[in-house]
Amino acid sequence: MMSSCDVVASDLELSKKKKRRKSEATAEVGDAPPTEKKGARDFVIQPSDAKPKLDASQWPLLLKNYHRMVVRTGHYTPLEAGCSPLQRPISDYVKHGFINLDKPANPSSHEVVAWIRRILRVEKTGHSGTLDPQVTGCLIVCIDRATRLVKSQQGAGKEYVCVVRLHDAVPSKAKLAQTLDGMVGALFQRPPLISAVKRQLRVRTIYKNKLLEFDSERKLGVFWVSCEAGTYIRSLCVHLGLMLGVGGHMQELRRVRSGIQSENDRLVTMHDVMDAQWVLDNHIDESYMRRVDIYILLVNICIEIYYTQFPNESYIGECKPGHPGFSQEDCAQRQCGIEPGMEIAIITTKGEAVALGIGMMGTAEMVTCDHGFCAKIKRVIMNRDVYPRKWGLGPKVS
Repeated sequence: MMSSCDVVASDLELSKKKKRRKSEATAEVGDAPPTEKKGARDFVIQPSDAKPKLDASQWPLLLKNYHRMVVRTGHYTPLEAGCSPLQRPISDYVKHGFINLDKPANPSSHEVVAWIRRILRVEKTGHSGTLDPQVTGCLIVCIDRATRLVKSQQGAGKEYVCVVRLHDAVPSKAKLAQTLDGMVGALFQRPPLISAVKRQLRVRTIYKNKLLEFDSERKLGVFWVSCEAGTYIRSLCVHLGLMLGVGGHMQELRRVRSGIQSENDRLVTMHDVMDAQWVLDNHIDESYMRRVDIYILLVNICIEIYYTQFPNESYIGECKPGHPGFSQEDCAQRQCGIEPGMEIAIITTKGEAVALGIGMMGTAEMVTCDHGFCAKIKRVIMNRDVYPRKWGLGPKVS
């Protein structure tokens, strides 16, 4: 039989083991980085009084490289309203998204956008720039709320790969390459007879071009060109033929980049869109539909980004076009290099885009001054009533 001393000793050993296990579990939790305590996909800036020491280089969308921001304060009162863009319901996710579509030949851009609207059963769709019916390649289709960024994408640069047919033989490939190199910079253009704009003389800029291939027997040349939005490659081919003295016209054209999206960046076809919607309807599988989001456009299109936190995050309910701007007291973090007149994105601490704005201060001035307006609102992106209105004027935005 065990004596009372043996029983007491065994109880002490058990209690020591329990304490040791508890201390080890506490140490493991304490050593975990802030972003991994609530799950791998819960990317939220945690409130604190000190500048966080963390590596945000792998964070998604607008919270990427947060640790490089100039932080004024990390203290704020979090609210239950709103959520990370990656955790939205699929219906809201689609309504804030865009598609990098590989436009097929023959249908017009307007027809393609209308088909996408019917397939996804949304209210609005828009595209980043018209492509002629016979032209293929990148066509950024913005869905519902993302159509607010269409104008920003329409003015972005474009890249094309073109096949030009010359009407007569040229002396050599070097002559064609030399002539093509001379067609760089600001050029006069008049839109062709069949075009969607008024036929008046205008100036468009060619940034770069490069001759890729030339077949002297068939008199066909392939070249790549990076140009300003609104450039007619058909007119460029005609001018190339005139400068060579043999004449020429465009045989085939493909857009390989539109703004910040290229044909290597999640390019999808019309069949992919139909399959994604069918899988969602019949198998309730969201993985196929969750491909891209509106914020991928913002990460690249906005030259500089600064982060804001609002008094109890309730200021978002008042955000609307025409407002003079966001005050210095509302700014929590901002990226280095902001200059007055620069296009920036205003986001919440959860990574949600609130609006596009025009900077009214530089980074140095924002850090040193105590009051004033940092940015003037250009385009509001966030829906109304995502955050409750708390300025004593009722629960809803009028």
